[in-house]
Amino acid sequence: EEYYYIYAQTMNGRTQYGLVMGCHFEDYLSGAIKKHELTRPDKEEDRMIHVRNQKANIEPVFFAYPDNAEIDTIVAEWVKNHPAEYDFTAEDGFGHHFWVIDDKATNNRITELFAAVPALYVADGHHRTAAAARVGQECKQNNPNHTGNEEYCYFLAVTFPANQLRIIDYNRVVKDLNGLTPAELVEKLKKNFEVEDKDTAIYHPTGLHNFSMYLDGRWYSLTAKQGTYDDNDPIGVLDVTVLSNLVLNELLGIEDLRTSKRIDFVGGIRGLEELQRRVDNGEMKAAFALYPVSMQQLINIADTGNIMPPKTTWFEPKLRSGVVIHSFEE
Repeated sequence: EEYYYIYAQTMNGRTQYGLVMGCHFEDYLSGAIKKHELTRPDKEEDRMIHVRNQKANIEPVFFAYPDNAEIDTIVAEWVKNHPAEYDFTAEDGFGHHFWVIDDKATNNRITELFAAVPALYVADGHHRTAAAARVGQECKQNNPNHTGNEEYCYFLAVTFPANQLRIIDYNRVVKDLNGLTPAELVEKLKKNFEVEDKDTAIYHPTGLHNFSMYLDGRWYSLTAKQGTYDDNDPIGVLDVTVLSNLVLNELLGIEDLRTSKRIDFVGGIRGLEELQRRVDNGEMKAAFALYPVSMQQLINIADTGNIMPPKTTWFEPKLRSGVVIHSFEE
């Protein structure tokens, strides 16, 4: 039978509830499923090989949808009134909970509601989504009797309401100061930032356009000055853009984040202690922590057809592979 499933995840006492569904590859090609990152052909091909050989999606992609109160109510009522099919805590301490919605009327209503949803947004899994769409195209071309309803047309996704998702910061560490001493870098930063020395205690950014920097055993607050960024530009307003333009490029000479060997990226799930550790052990010279991007910023960028700079978003917890599988074989 065709059912929707509920897949919930718990991290740090907070639970987010997604719906497991099959998404059609044509919706990705048409732009009804919107992206905010560029993909690399080699990574797409790697994931295509996996899907081709398995004839299945084993690792779901992670999507968001615009908030819908009725869908929220349906999910909440089902969870309240039915036992979970799976309920476990993984080795990383995150909880995973799974329900089967096996009522036809409920499933039909969810389908009706999603028909009116203007778009889905790729949160995590851009390469897997692009690979699934390419596999769908391949299968279509190889099937002279293609109808558009074959199982290969669909790929496995878990879709969450945007208001339940939290994006975690994605931070930067650099290997050298482009010939500057720590004191010279701090002085040059004062052109575009209000710079405050925060001593040796870890300092977290407090809002948009506020950064923390760890340099030479000390933490600093860097607040971008008015006029150094464009709040009306969906890309220009991002702190990754501000940092790239005003610090990494202008002062440190790091122009291409995708190819430079002088920079590395650290997911915020690892904490700012990881930034401090990598500088203190001599591997890196400085670290920069950013305030997390909001879901609304992500949606604005996808809606305007823009692409986020590399390593902007980090979603946690991750979906577990194999909790649910979508097979192409009849």
